[in-house]
Amino acid sequence: MVKTTIRLNTAQDIRDFLNAVARQNYNVELVSGDSTIDAKSVMGLFSFDTENPVELHAHTQDASEFLSSIKKFIVS
Repeated sequence: MVKTTIRLNTAQDIRDFLNAVARQNYNVELVSGDSTIDAKSVMGLFSFDTENPVELHAHTQDASEFLSSIKKFIVS
C-alpha cells in the first residue's frame, strides 16, 4: 500500500482528482480521523471535509504514475 497526504481545495480540484483516480485499477481511499471513503466516489468526495489535508491510501505496490498525476494535490 502507498500512502500520502493530499488537499483538495476547490470543486475543480475534486473533479481533476476524480479523473486521475478513476483510471486506476486498484482501490484508493481517503482517510480522515475515523472516516474512510472510496476516493472514486463522487458523492463521497463531495460529502468529505476537504478543507483539511487527508491521508490517501492506494492499494498497490507501485503508484508512482498515479502519484505523479496527482502531485499538485500532495502536501508534505
